[in-house]
Amino acid sequence: MGRVFVHLHGKAKDSSFRAAISDYANRLNSDGVQIIEHRNLIDPEEYLDNIIKKARKDTVILLQEKGENLDSIGYSKRMKEWRISNNSTHLVVGPPGGFGIYGGDLLSLSLGKITLPHELAAVVLLEQLYRACTIIKGLPYHRA
Repeated sequence: MGRVFVHLHGKAKDSSFRAAISDYANRLNSDGVQIIEHRNLIDPEEYLDNIIKKARKDTVILLQEKGENLDSIGYSKRMKEWRISNNSTHLVVGPPGGFGIYGGDLLSLSLGKITLPHELAAVVLLEQLYRACTIIKGLPYHRA
């Protein structure tokens, strides 16, 4: 059974973002989602290299503007796929300046056409993962 790892480039500096990330991390823990906070002083290339080395044969997906757009139902379908996979999935929220030229050959997802601070992007991603889990379980959190 696959696990989902969400990689964050450093701890959120803003206490509101830190609190939201912690809240969603606690909610998602029982659903096989784990948050990994990396040092925020590493450059995008080193950040990605470290994740790819640790992921080995697992799937690595970058969160960036040019990625595939999913709605909440789409995230729930992906979450089902990720969880039944033999490999884990690593979702990578970029550093403040984005990934630049690095990671161009990796899969990517987008949170929309807007630009978000990386800390807010982390909160939005975690909320969508939580929503996906509640859709899978048939809970009333998601109202469409």
